[in-house]
Amino acid sequence: MKHTYSVSGMTCNGCKNSVEKALLALPDINTAQVNLEENEVEINFDNKVSLSKLQAALPDKFTITKQKEIPDVAFIEDGKSEIQQLYPLFLIFAFITTASILINRNPWQTSEFMFTFMGLFYVVFSFFKFLDVKGFSTSFAMYDPIAKRIPNYGLIYPFIELLLGFFFLMRFQIVPALIITIIILGITTIGVTKSLLSKQSIKCACLGSVLNLPMTKATFIENSIMICMAVYMLIVMI
Repeated sequence: MKHTYSVSGMTCNGCKNSVEKALLALPDINTAQVNLEENEVEINFDNKVSLSKLQAALPDKFTITKQKEIPDVAFIEDGKSEIQQLYPLFLIFAFITTASILINRNPWQTSEFMFTFMGLFYVVFSFFKFLDVKGFSTSFAMYDPIAKRIPNYGLIYPFIELLLGFFFLMRFQIVPALIITIIILGITTIGVTKSLLSKQSIKCACLGSVLNLPMTKATFIENSIMICMAVYMLIVMI
């Protein structure tokens, strides 16, 4: 479970590091991330730690108070292996790849295959996000750097994906679509990488909030494939 607390007395990165280090020293705490601008710390622990225990762990200059609780929607489903949890993602990729091959099999052109793949990727993945845009926005903000700072970005992101999908499928404004793909997926991949390195068990929002997929290396690979395709096609076209 994740909880967010207000911490008064923090003024600089040194304070941020002191708070995180002090909290992580407690045995029951898995992660502690300070938002210096908001004077908050987000704590992830398996067994709830009392407020008095948290306060005792901090230097005297800091005061911690309970602020809000983040619903446990971010955690992966227990009792299933990583492959089992990611099965829907693999299945969708298989269908998109097969459809792209069949559409462009005669005559075969690699560039046309890539454009079709990227178009179908965006359209299919945006569909799942549209099933629960608000739920997607909440999950997306847990790791995407832009969505963390601009909450409304998560609400418009499915529309961006759908529009890019149409551009690729219609072969319209391909170069701008490739550049936007590199930018938005590149930024998201940065957030994914940080989550993986911090070993956070959070939910991947790639298929919206309908399917409970864990954030794993597969998510990183998924974004990397699209980015590599976009970079390759941009180089070829330019």
